Order: sequence, then C-alpha cells, then structure tokens
Amino acid sequence: MDNQELLTVEEMAAKLKVKKSWLYLRTMRTGADAIPRVRVGKYVRFNPDAVMQWIENQVHPANAGTDSWMK
Repeated sequence: MDNQELLTVEEMAAKLKVKKSWLYLRTMRTGADAIPRVRVGKYVRFNPDAVMQWIENQVHPANAGTDSWMK
C-alpha cells in the first residue's frame, strides 16, 4: 500500500455517494464481492484507490450476456 491516507466509513460513503449502511454491509461480505477494507482494531478504513479498482472490476458491459443474434 502506498502512503495514501485511509478513509473512514463516513468519508468513503461520501466519496461514493452511498449510505453508510450500504458500505457497512459490504464490509461484512467475503469473497470476490467484498469491498476492500483495512481493519485497524475495531475500526474499518478504506484505501480509495483499492475501492475504485474494485468498483471498476464490478462493472459489467451493458450488453453482457446477450447473444450476437439479438443485436
């Protein structure tokens, strides 16, 4: 991890324009759909670059799953 400052739940939620509750729910997930986070004792922090990369990996093209004959 680089020297970028870690963000709190409140700061990351504001950056993503989502509710804190949504973000908290994502911190409880495990596996590929788990949002990247860092535990500092009982606190959760986020590396903004890692979260933005995670979001990019979650995006699916609008026509994903459609057959070529449907175009």
